[in-house]
Amino acid sequence: MPIQTVDVVYTAVATAENGRDGRVASDDGKLDVVVNPPKEQGGSGAGTNPEQLFAAGYSACFQGALSVVARRENADVSGSRVTAKVGIGKTPDGGFGLTVEIAVSIPQVDAATAQDLVEKAHQVCPYSHATRGNIEVKLTVA
Repeated sequence: MPIQTVDVVYTAVATAENGRDGRVASDDGKLDVVVNPPKEQGGSGAGTNPEQLFAAGYSACFQGALSVVARRENADVSGSRVTAKVGIGKTPDGGFGLTVEIAVSIPQVDAATAQDLVEKAHQVCPYSHATRGNIEVKLTVA
């Protein structure tokens, strides 16, 4: 798969200190959070963690992609919700990997239309582009 070219219109900048057990902040000061490993990984769980931040970004981005697709299809996605679940675990080669499940609820449309909109949003979403072919991403429609 060739590398996608992008005409960049915005660049987010964030800096981490002390990795998974420290702090991460954006250059504009709008994001400044303590990060700690979750208890399931032997940490304190006192702060957020990279997987939660990724889930937050992916769900918001996917919701935006869903809105773009809905406008194109003249579909009503008002009241819709997108939940991203990001899992982390060991890979067979001894490294670590991620899994993602995107659960979408679109109460204003029938199940078939919702499924179609979700599949199309998955083709539009930049996070989906970035993860495609790299990690398992499961889509569900509630």
